[in-house]
Amino acid sequence: MNYIANPIAITIFLAFVGFVLGMSFYFARKAKSAEGYFAAGGTIHWFVNGIAFAGDYLSAASFLGICGLIATMGYDGFLYSIGYLAGWIVALFVVAEPMKRLGKYTFTDALDSKFNSKGIQLMAAISTLAVSIFYLIPQMVGAGILVTPLLGLPHWVGVIMVGAIVITIVATAGMTSTTYVQFLKGGLLIVFSTVVSILVLNKGLSTEPRPETFFPKNLNAAEAVAGNVEGYTYKSTIADEKSGLTFIKLENEGLNGWWIQKGDVLEEAQSKTTTADGDTLYNGAPKADNKFKSVGYLTSLKDEDGNEIKKTGKVSIFKYFASIDRSKVVRYPKANIAKLEDGDNHVKVFCPVITDGSDLLIPGQKFKVKTPIGKLNFISLMLALFCGTAALPHILIRYYTVPSQRDARKSTIVAISAMGFFYVLTLFLGFGAMTLGVIDLESGNMSAPLLAKAFGIVLFSIISAIAFATVLGTVSGLIVAASGAVAHDLMDNYFGIKMTDQQKVKSGKISAVVVGVVAIILGIVFKGMNVAFLVGWAFAVAASANLPAIIMLLFWKKTTAKGIAWSIGVGMIAALAIILSSPSMYAQYGLAKEAALHSLDNPGIISIPLSFITLIVVSLMTQKDNKGLKDV
Repeated sequence: MNYIANPIAITIFLAFVGFVLGMSFYFARKAKSAEGYFAAGGTIHWFVNGIAFAGDYLSAASFLGICGLIATMGYDGFLYSIGYLAGWIVALFVVAEPMKRLGKYTFTDALDSKFNSKGIQLMAAISTLAVSIFYLIPQMVGAGILVTPLLGLPHWVGVIMVGAIVITIVATAGMTSTTYVQFLKGGLLIVFSTVVSILVLNKGLSTEPRPETFFPKNLNAAEAVAGNVEGYTYKSTIADEKSGLTFIKLENEGLNGWWIQKGDVLEEAQSKTTTADGDTLYNGAPKADNKFKSVGYLTSLKDEDGNEIKKTGKVSIFKYFASIDRSKVVRYPKANIAKLEDGDNHVKVFCPVITDGSDLLIPGQKFKVKTPIGKLNFISLMLALFCGTAALPHILIRYYTVPSQRDARKSTIVAISAMGFFYVLTLFLGFGAMTLGVIDLESGNMSAPLLAKAFGIVLFSIISAIAFATVLGTVSGLIVAASGAVAHDLMDNYFGIKMTDQQKVKSGKISAVVVGVVAIILGIVFKGMNVAFLVGWAFAVAASANLPAIIMLLFWKKTTAKGIAWSIGVGMIAALAIILSSPSMYAQYGLAKEAALHSLDNPGIISIPLSFITLIVVSLMTQKDNKGLKDV
């Protein structure tokens, strides 16, 4: 799609960013000590921390990625919401109070509370950095996605902009400003997502596409190829073996468009052509000509009696989904992109798929659970999401920002309530985008903001600014966690470089700048991948490296320092190895998915049990190390 910057959007965006930075500079005066910088001095109110928890967790993956997956894949996208939320049960009943009791600044503090082990200090710090960087990638990708429609700037500019702003936030005030940024944007995100969901229900469903939505024409195939259709000139035919479809190129008003042959009919498609000269054409024209339109609409809609209708009008929550169940939806899933060679030109043709609404309300569009590897990938993903929440470093360090263990538990309950409500809203945001024809063919991640745009530029501007703040807040928390791992865990504890509070804070700020620059580079490299999918990897690494150590430290008295250190290392390396050799990463390398070393995209089902087994075996072999240690 071609995005044009709007003055209202720019004004709201700049005001929001200016307010966030102003708040950061204000709190910078209170962050002079290491405890103030890394843990906000343990002074945050439990309710504020609970909403900030939600703000931390409702990242680009939740707002952009999940809504985008629901918009393109239906219920399968919502399974991410279920997995994300279920993980908080582990956080509430297992880690909330112990983390507050055992730690001071970082996740490593809790693991090392009774051992004072160099091995734990090193491996936990490396794990914190690895998980934080993996989680940073989708946030930065989301940042670039948002800036393009909001300000009319390229993706890479948005990534650099977020990086610069976040580095400023973290390097000035640390955890205090990060907490209040998260509190603000978490609250606003829930409020305005509710507003958009209500508007979706008020509008209801309709088979009449919006003027901005691509609505394909049909032509008689034989007449078009013979040149008997006025205004159209036949150019060529390409039979694509991979998709099994035949594509016809026709010229109309000087533009070359691609059509899909379906029996006696040609159905108009949208295309992206890279010419031999390196130019990119959308439907045969430069992007600025606005020939490339948004997609997604209903081709059929029935009432309760089975009669065809054009629109439902205002509907209730249950009637909305009942109506979708009786509809047929035109979707453009990423898997349905045909890649053609037209002379020296490379062409991508986006092929529509008509899907029964009833099929979109059950699993099966993304997760191919009918195949053995599909089941394995699905189970592996759910395992990572369920176990990963309680092991994410930027989530765990938030327990150190409240005064007591009781406050840690109460803030977790507030977070679960807020997030549970939001994740229900993602259904309306996702299905609303799917049925109102607002989906960007090149970026399903933009579905929620573009849905808001369908109801007015002001709402779009506010939602986009909040989504941008979502990225800012989450990236800030991740960089605080990463800088704490470097300054506190590695430099102070592992290497024994004794520093004053001021020196520790300075080291944390320098680390924040370095991690921020790395995040910017990776955010540009991973452009185009769904952010919820990328976050699934971060959860898998966290669940594999961190959770077994936390669980066994709390509930198995025979756990040793070497067992924890080896468990973290094996879990982390196993998860990373499976991810980096996965089909999805092969596609990112520009290689064929079929050439991947294995078919598993999600490592949790292998790496999590492997980490537990390693801890148990190593601990049993090193029991003598535990003599004289006190229980935690």
